[in-house]
Amino acid sequence: MSLAEVRRGQLWAPRAWIDGCWQERVLLRIGDDGCWADIATGVAAPTDAEGLAGAVLPGLVNAHSHAFQRAFAGFSERRESEHDDFWSWRERMYRVALRITPQQLRAVAAQLYLELLHGGYTQVCEFHYLQHRSDGRPYDDRLTLAWSLADAAADAGIGLTLLPVLYERAGFTQPRLREDQRRFATDADAVLALHHAARDSGRAGLNSGVAIHSLRAAEPASIERLVSRLGDVPIHIHVAEQTAEVDDCLKAHGQRPIEWLAAHAALDARWQLVHATHAHSDEIAAVARSGAGVVICPSTEANLGDGLTDLGGWLDAGVPPAIGSDSHVTRDALEELRWLEYGQRLQLRRRNVAAAPAQGQPSSAARLFEHAVAAGAPAAGFARWGLQVGARADLLVIDESASPLLGVPAERLLDALVFSSPGRPFRDVMVAGRWALREHRVAGAERVAADFSDAMAALWADA
Repeated sequence: MSLAEVRRGQLWAPRAWIDGCWQERVLLRIGDDGCWADIATGVAAPTDAEGLAGAVLPGLVNAHSHAFQRAFAGFSERRESEHDDFWSWRERMYRVALRITPQQLRAVAAQLYLELLHGGYTQVCEFHYLQHRSDGRPYDDRLTLAWSLADAAADAGIGLTLLPVLYERAGFTQPRLREDQRRFATDADAVLALHHAARDSGRAGLNSGVAIHSLRAAEPASIERLVSRLGDVPIHIHVAEQTAEVDDCLKAHGQRPIEWLAAHAALDARWQLVHATHAHSDEIAAVARSGAGVVICPSTEANLGDGLTDLGGWLDAGVPPAIGSDSHVTRDALEELRWLEYGQRLQLRRRNVAAAPAQGQPSSAARLFEHAVAAGAPAAGFARWGLQVGARADLLVIDESASPLLGVPAERLLDALVFSSPGRPFRDVMVAGRWALREHRVAGAERVAADFSDAMAALWADA
């Protein structure tokens, strides 16, 4: 069933997370467009409404994904030499990038997107830089690999924001791509064409924006050419993830990456700065003034040894972080939120760093969850998101029979969801007014898993 096949009718939940708190006895009506037409609280269950089996949360946006890297998860956890870091990981990851076929990409992405549904995500932003044949020649249809991702999202029933990537050089002082980056090559005109083709495809559940791989991978003139020709669509960029990138940017431009963007890229609410790991306070302030957003990917940043961003600085500046699973070593939104907080606790040797009791927000889990909901909307290209009229009809039904939630009072439910680590917290998941997950199951999951297993066997046959 595709996202175009919209459910119409009424749902009733014993409680739902609305406007930053639990509301009781909630009636939700789905419109013909797959969006929330009406939401009312304090309502007795009507006889013509479907009763939901637990408390309800809004679905979350996964604001940063490289789907093909799901095929690499777990394959880089050994060190064969004296040193291992992001750059050596990247060399090994290119093995998958150079080998994967369109059919294998669809199989890998479909498995990933099913896992993301189980993990609480109902929309995924695909930072898509894998464009060409394995030898670097363009496909006859330049969107061949993009359609593989769109087909996979339709297979799973998740929403997709496709972000074709500007990627034209190997580094600040390297004017061309390396041979092992040949599948990534694009310029501003190509990215714009890819964006327009995806936008105009008419596929249900498909949004489109653009991405710039990084400052090291794109000429300033190309960035300006691309951005100047865009309307109100998301613009994502990897920035300040690694200290080596910061050092190289200082050498090339005399400014740090975020500092350069703030000074030269006319940052505004369309921009999403992915990772922003190594950000100074003045850079955070500049981003806040611009209205741009940030996307933090805690599990990948930990896996790669990137470092920790200044979460308190972003929150104090009024820049709510979206979350992403990036390389997909974890496919669980709650684990990303948990490690967003835990990283700060380890660094600062304090607890409940994200909480803000002076602002009436004593719960770290609630504050981080609310920020992820709010920040995910612009990252994915939505004006509205969550349990509000006009937003897409997405929701998560909590399985309150899961053992870590047994006996947890309603007001502590979100705290326990994030910090008590339930393995299967969501019983049902709705996307655009249709059930994508029912009673922990997705229709066709066995076929998707079999296709994924076949793709992995082919990709790693000679490993």
